[in-house]
Amino acid sequence: MTNAERQRRYRKRQLQELDSPRMRLNTDLMITAKSALTRLARHYAVTEKVMLERLIAGAESTVVAGLSGAAQKEYYDVTA
Repeated sequence: MTNAERQRRYRKRQLQELDSPRMRLNTDLMITAKSALTRLARHYAVTEKVMLERLIAGAESTVVAGLSGAAQKEYYDVTA
């Protein structure tokens, strides 16, 4: 079995064993954004994953709070 196959199996197993539904995200970031994420996570004593989740949730809350009821419905009706 290759390293890539072992890693793929490990990631699949990790996603299945967690209590809450998860999806994998693979992306490249500008070095300035990655450095800022690292600093923020260190400041709040959390992992970069947790910090990114908090930032996304906070940004979405801000957007949704400014939408009317109909606009909120439209916002949430968008499929991922």
